[in-house]
Amino acid sequence: MTPPRRSAARSVASVEHGTDAPRLDPVDPRGLVGVGSDGTDTGTGTGTGTGTDHPSTDLPGPHDSRELERYVGADLTDRDLEGASFSECVFESPRLGAARLRGARFVESVLSDSFAPELAASRSTWHDVRVERPRWGSAELFDADLRSVRIVGGKIDYLNLRGARLTDVVIEGCSIGELDLGGVTALRVALVDCRVGTLDVTRASLAHTDLRTTSFSRIDGLAGLSGATIDDDQLSMLAPVLAAHLGLVVD
Repeated sequence: MTPPRRSAARSVASVEHGTDAPRLDPVDPRGLVGVGSDGTDTGTGTGTGTGTDHPSTDLPGPHDSRELERYVGADLTDRDLEGASFSECVFESPRLGAARLRGARFVESVLSDSFAPELAASRSTWHDVRVERPRWGSAELFDADLRSVRIVGGKIDYLNLRGARLTDVVIEGCSIGELDLGGVTALRVALVDCRVGTLDVTRASLAHTDLRTTSFSRIDGLAGLSGATIDDDQLSMLAPVLAAHLGLVVD
């Protein structure tokens, strides 16, 4: 099998105003086993690069350890995947509704066009992962560990990252109804061209967190914004809320 192609870590944006940009490694798994929606061989086991077809395996279960597999249209609805581990895997259009992913691990993997009215992935681990165009309703990722993760496009009604550890994370071009960052520890995180309804940063610990170019309708837990970088327009939007928070009288 051809090993996954990796390159040196790179930042997604230049350093401005003392805010360090996230450092992300490209994710490009290769030489994958093709796994269809029912566990049958798809005959397309080359992943995003070159490779050869391999015999298929069954769909994963709890505490399974899988690597170098490509899942095409996999129906994982209501499936118990607690503690499962996926390394250098690709998921194309998986259905994850009510799948139990507590404590699951995704490493050097890609998820594209995933659908989940409810995503139960508390205390999960996501290292060197790319998520493309997710369609998630309630995504429960509280107490999760995200490192070198990029989420691009899609729509998420409620993204619960409360208490999570976020290092080198980019969320780009995504529409999020409510983003709960309460109690998170974030280092080099960027929200780029996103639309967020409510952002909750209550008791968050933010460092080098770039919120510029993203719009918010409401922000809760203003004290938790310390360590974030915002632009002039966002500051103007926040001015009345900041004044009320500080007890200022504007006359």
